[in-house]
Amino acid sequence: MTDSQPQPAPHLALTVAAHDRLGEHRKDQAWLDARWAEPASRALVVSGTRVRPVGRELPWMPTDQAPDGVRVLLGERGGTTWWAVIVGPEVAASEEGEWYPLRGLLPALAGDGVEQAPLVFHALGLAEWHWATRHCPRCGGPLEPRAAGHELRCSACGRTQFPRTDPAVIMIVASGEPGSPEERCLLGRSPQWPAGRFSTLAGFCEPGESLEDTVRREVAEETGVQVGEVTYFGNQPWPLPASLMLGFLARATTTEIRIDEVEIDDARWFTRAEMLAQAESGELVLPGGVSISRSLIEHWHGGALPGAW
Repeated sequence: MTDSQPQPAPHLALTVAAHDRLGEHRKDQAWLDARWAEPASRALVVSGTRVRPVGRELPWMPTDQAPDGVRVLLGERGGTTWWAVIVGPEVAASEEGEWYPLRGLLPALAGDGVEQAPLVFHALGLAEWHWATRHCPRCGGPLEPRAAGHELRCSACGRTQFPRTDPAVIMIVASGEPGSPEERCLLGRSPQWPAGRFSTLAGFCEPGESLEDTVRREVAEETGVQVGEVTYFGNQPWPLPASLMLGFLARATTTEIRIDEVEIDDARWFTRAEMLAQAESGELVLPGGVSISRSLIEHWHGGALPGAW
C-alpha cells in the first residue's frame, strides 16, 4: 500500500465544483422570487426522477422558459442561481426523447460536464426524495413542499419531513505485508454483473452500528473474511437514490473466502501484478473512474489502472 493517496483521486472530480447552497434564503419567498426572475438564472427540469439530456449535455434553461412544478433552489455558482423544477412523471411519458435517471446521466457528467455534477446530484437527490415521500409517516396526511423544496410539511398534523441520506460503507480489504509484492486485495462481484466485472465490497450501516463495525460485518457476511484495523479514506455523494458512500481501508485477519452466494457470487484476492495483468488483458474489468471504488482500488495499487465499466 502506498503511503499517500494519489492526487487527485478519481472520485473527487464529482464534487470539485461545489455550489453555495444558500440555505439561509430557502424560506424567504421574496428573495426566492427575485432570484427566479433574474435573466441569468437557470433551471433543470426533472420529470419524476428523470432528466432528458440533449446529446451529451444537460438542458439547463432560463427560468422564464421552465414549466410549472416544484421549484427547488440548488444554489449559486459563478454568479448564476441554479434551480431544479420537479414535474410529474407523466411529462416524460408524453414527450419525445429519452429521459434518464441519474445513473444514465453519468456519461454527460464526464469530461467538461463534470462541473455540473454537484448541481445534478443535488437536484436528482431531492427529486428522488419527493418521489418516495408521498405521505406523512405519522398520520398519513398529504405533504406540501416548503423551504424551496428542501422540506415537506404535513398539511394534516404539521409534522415536517427532511431529506434523508443513507450511510453506506465501501472498502478495499488488504492482506499481507503492506507494499510488498505478496500483498493482496479482496474484490467481489454481484451475480447480475457481466463476466469479469469486479469491485470493492460495500454495504449499508445498520441502526446502532459504528462505521468501522459495518465494514467488518459486511466483509464477513459477504465473503467470510475477518477484518481488524479499519481506516477512513474519503467519501462520495451517491444519490442513487439516497446514499453517501464512506470509503475505508481495511486489513484482513483471515484470508479464507466463503461467499454468501446471495449478494456475492465470486470473490478473489489479487496481487498488484495480477490486477495489472488482468486489467490490461480485459479479463478483469474494474469500476469507472468517477467512482470512489475506483479511487480505493487505485490507491491500494499505487497508480492508475487500464479499463473501466
